[in-house]
Amino acid sequence: MFRNLLHITAPLLFPALLFCSGVRAQEVTPRIAGLERNAEYMSLLREQARLQSEEDSIVRVVAGLRQRFREEPVARQEIGRQLMALEERIFGIRGSRGGLMDRITAIEQEWVLAHLDAPQDDGISSAGEIESAPCRNLIYNAYFARELPAADYAALCRAQELELTAVEYVNRYYVAHRRLERLAEAYATAETEQLADSLHRLCSEAATANTTLSDSLAAAWNYIYDNKSYAYTYLLEKLGQYDILAHEGELYARASREISELRGRTASDAVVDYFLRKPVVVDYESKLAGLLDFDAALDSLRGVTAQIRLVDYRLAPVELQERYFLDYAPIVYSTRPVYSYQNPIPECRIHPHGTIYRLLLGTFNTKRAASVFRGASPLSYQIDEQGKWRYFAGGFATEEQAAEAQAEAKRRGFVRPEVVVWRDGTYRNLTRDPELTKRYYRVEIEGTLSDAVRGVITDRAGGRELSRTGEGRFMLGLFDEQAEAARVAEALRAADPALDIRLDEVVEIVE
Repeated sequence: MFRNLLHITAPLLFPALLFCSGVRAQEVTPRIAGLERNAEYMSLLREQARLQSEEDSIVRVVAGLRQRFREEPVARQEIGRQLMALEERIFGIRGSRGGLMDRITAIEQEWVLAHLDAPQDDGISSAGEIESAPCRNLIYNAYFARELPAADYAALCRAQELELTAVEYVNRYYVAHRRLERLAEAYATAETEQLADSLHRLCSEAATANTTLSDSLAAAWNYIYDNKSYAYTYLLEKLGQYDILAHEGELYARASREISELRGRTASDAVVDYFLRKPVVVDYESKLAGLLDFDAALDSLRGVTAQIRLVDYRLAPVELQERYFLDYAPIVYSTRPVYSYQNPIPECRIHPHGTIYRLLLGTFNTKRAASVFRGASPLSYQIDEQGKWRYFAGGFATEEQAAEAQAEAKRRGFVRPEVVVWRDGTYRNLTRDPELTKRYYRVEIEGTLSDAVRGVITDRAGGRELSRTGEGRFMLGLFDEQAEAARVAEALRAADPALDIRLDEVVEIVE
């Protein structure tokens, strides 16, 4: 699968398309013969090779650090920081290489356009006939320049030039998507709010960059497809090859259906579109190369087809579940003072997101000393809209935990401790104004869904929705009854014991 290919040092999906070779920085060869005397072009190739060498070195270091990360749990925090720094450097190198590629491609495009009529480059003999060994690049054979209207041939050449750009966009997108996945993984396990905030910002920036790359790929690829398919259809009609045209129409319809089915379900619609319609274009080209006996071009196109089949284009969307670092803490009762003049009771922190329960120990007209609260901690205060002082204790993730703390506070002599809650910054006193709730249950599944598992879902889940929540992660439900959800979960475990299956409770607040 392609996702594993991202871990190797070669940065490009289609080396056959890009005419790349493994060269050292000081030994570069022009990708197009005739450009070796272009000083700028050769300098750019050397810099590109140097960056590649640097990236390869860093990738080797990263591989070693990842091994240590797995084997040395105690050092993971420091190793993780080193990995992030190195991956940032790799990302920067690849960005620089992207800029170099744009300029290299521009020089090559200018050269190709200026030399389209040169016999040594388009496979035409001095007599104006196609030679027995045509050009490996299909459209630079003389047949296309001769048979297509000038404007259409110019558009076809432009489309061919953009193929390099499209491949570069694809490669850069895969690198950027993997970086976003790693950032999201780091964000999900960040131990401090400060680190999480920093990683969340980097995730947002990476997601924006990915969207830009996806849009750029879509623009380049749409131009390529429209102009290539038009030119090839025109030529096949001239040749009377209506059976081939009907076949290509079927391929296009099949690709369009799959594109429609996957729209919005992967990380990039543009990547899906590219890898599903690209084989249609290559099939067009292969059929033409076969009809015209352009064996060299046909051989090259077979290599492209083989490369495309290796690619996993169904990249999973990166789901970034926002984390809230709420200050949960049980209430502790101490005989020794916790708060003093030097360590006063702090103001209650209001979190803009998330849910936290506390105990309201009392509301007063004026500020109170910590000794009033019977050694309870942690404490916090808030001055309400009427200027009164509210004093709170503890911080709890669930209403049940808060209710237990409330019962304990009453046993310790508090007259009327009240359970309060903040949801996304909105305050509510549940003791005085209780909420009505409805509870639902869902089954969370992690792993690969086999046919047997999917059969259980069809037979036992009663038509409930199965949705994908991440790479290898799914959610089934909702169920009204916990027992029903538990029966489905047990059936799934029996169908595939390797699956990680959990029940999750969803509470809906009914105002």
